[in-house]
Amino acid sequence: MMKSSGYTFVELLVVTALLLVIASAALPLARVTVQRQREGELRRALRDVRTAIDKFKDAVDAGAIATIDVGGGSEGYPKDLDVLVEGVRPANDASGRKLKFLRRIPLDPMTGRAEWGRRAYQDDAGSTSWGGQNVYDVYSLSEGTALDGTKYRDW
Repeated sequence: MMKSSGYTFVELLVVTALLLVIASAALPLARVTVQRQREGELRRALRDVRTAIDKFKDAVDAGAIATIDVGGGSEGYPKDLDVLVEGVRPANDASGRKLKFLRRIPLDPMTGRAEWGRRAYQDDAGSTSWGGQNVYDVYSLSEGTALDGTKYRDW
């Protein structure tokens, strides 16, 4: 009798089948992990923009921003998100430097764009149409649903 060394074709098929089963179980977990990571990025981006809006409002309330840069009817909130990036003149400062609240408008990881839904202070809480007076809050424009079942636009 010959002693054979090596693997038989049947053994290779069994190992391949086992690898396919393991891979098919791991793929949904990888998708959930990627979605969870993107949701974390969305939370962080929303927090960054909302914090910048709050800091702008605090600076207005403290009188640290020149009133010409605030505008009437804004309730102390920025006119648009670009104001947070471009900056505003400090009150009683002739040096020409500007107070900036964001380095850039962050990308919405769900849409891949630096575009956000905006709400004005005068808008209803659940409104999806922006009144244009100021930016009081932002939300994602994504129609997607989160892992917890909520809509991204409701965050």
